[in-house]
Amino acid sequence: MQTTLLLDMAADAAGERGAVDGLTVAELQSRAEAVAAWVNEQDAEQVAFAGLNGTLVPTLFFASGYAGMPFCPINYRLPDADLNRLVARTAPSVLIIDDDMAERIDAHDGVKLVKRSEVEDDIAQRAPPEGWTEKESDIAVLLFTSGTTGEPKAAVLRHENLTSYVLNTVEFMSAGDGDTALVSVPPYHIAGISAILTGIYSGRRIVYLPSFKPEDWAEIAAREKVTNAMVVPTMLDRILDSVEHEDTPLPALRALSYGGGRMPEPVIARAMRLLPHVDFVNAYGLTETSSTIALLGADDHRAAFASDDPAVRRRLGSVGKPLPALELEIRGKDGKAALPAGESGEIYVRGPQVSGEYLGKKIIDEEGWFATNDGGWLDEDGYLFVEGRLDDVIVRGGENISPGEIEDCLRTHDAIADCAVLGLPDDQWGEKVAAVVVCKGKTETAALVAHVKAQLRSTKTPEAWFFESELPYNETGKLLRRVLKERLTATVSK
Repeated sequence: MQTTLLLDMAADAAGERGAVDGLTVAELQSRAEAVAAWVNEQDAEQVAFAGLNGTLVPTLFFASGYAGMPFCPINYRLPDADLNRLVARTAPSVLIIDDDMAERIDAHDGVKLVKRSEVEDDIAQRAPPEGWTEKESDIAVLLFTSGTTGEPKAAVLRHENLTSYVLNTVEFMSAGDGDTALVSVPPYHIAGISAILTGIYSGRRIVYLPSFKPEDWAEIAAREKVTNAMVVPTMLDRILDSVEHEDTPLPALRALSYGGGRMPEPVIARAMRLLPHVDFVNAYGLTETSSTIALLGADDHRAAFASDDPAVRRRLGSVGKPLPALELEIRGKDGKAALPAGESGEIYVRGPQVSGEYLGKKIIDEEGWFATNDGGWLDEDGYLFVEGRLDDVIVRGGENISPGEIEDCLRTHDAIADCAVLGLPDDQWGEKVAAVVVCKGKTETAALVAHVKAQLRSTKTPEAWFFESELPYNETGKLLRRVLKERLTATVSK
């Protein structure tokens, strides 16, 4: 099933509904068909895009599908050299790029550069030509990974993966007439792709925030009467600051989902206090799984927030339960045997939405299981707790230590605004536990050491402490742990 069929269904059922910003569903369909016809005239095999959020993003996404080509949104925030390397890898392609970014792109064989304004002002305004027919393909989207451990890989998402996710999680035309979703994640993030599909299929209008600023987010959410939104944890914390200081209550907002990184419990607890009328949903997923594979719903949030039972309260830090259409297991080091509840291991997932594929390389096993490289565990009731990337685990004297557990502990200290825990080289133990903290005010290291020791074992208490004004994050809110580790390793080795 092609992703374009979702747009066709929506246009047939409710073509007059708002689709994105000022376009109806029928108008979006017409524009996508016009751009697809133009794309087919180019000497291209994929449609690349580098630019800010806006109406053009879903237009190009569906146009690529109609043209039978993969859509490849590229991270425009990369340094010019890295950006150009990715652009070259898209050949043969047509690259649509924001006008003010075009000068950053070198000439590349097989890459035709077209400015955004030309597509928006001319090509997308044309009527679809008579006799034009849709082409089909297997690959819907190519998303380059962040490349934190090497050259970025092109994750392959096929039409069947994306449509399976939508059909199993969204009810067709279930949104109310006034429902509006605010999308602030960038186009090259999997959440940006899934927002297009779920918005169109549910009948929920999409409003784009071109570039995230917390005050802009709150202002647009209030002005557009936004009912639904998705953010990453670092965005939510900054939005709450804006909401609190600017006294913007956001009365229309009904549901806010978050994902893409670990959500500190103090942040979500603060959000629930400031916005008690909002249903919060934690959505855990990966690019390779076509977005969400587990959800902590609104009722679970409220039950955990109100509970005095530690086992229930801690679920506020979980990602909920796996989606019904998926299978999920926690496996040990051998990658074969499923572990019982309460034991930590690697998260494995299987289901039709799971791609588990990079361009030229399948990474799912013969039985369809995808190893996520995320550590985690399930409680007795099936709630999934994600501990972080296995690459980030600290190995101290043969003991595996999860940075996330220590970070959660540190965040319960009143003086901590943000923190990161990682392993640094150590001659005696192999690695030692180091903490990098951002403090709200002056505090003593001894107080932080005592705070951790009171809750965790001494082997988990950081041995090295670093105080910073801020931590490095990428544009989607993920902590750049490798960058931080390299910097600190260089510092301590001097």
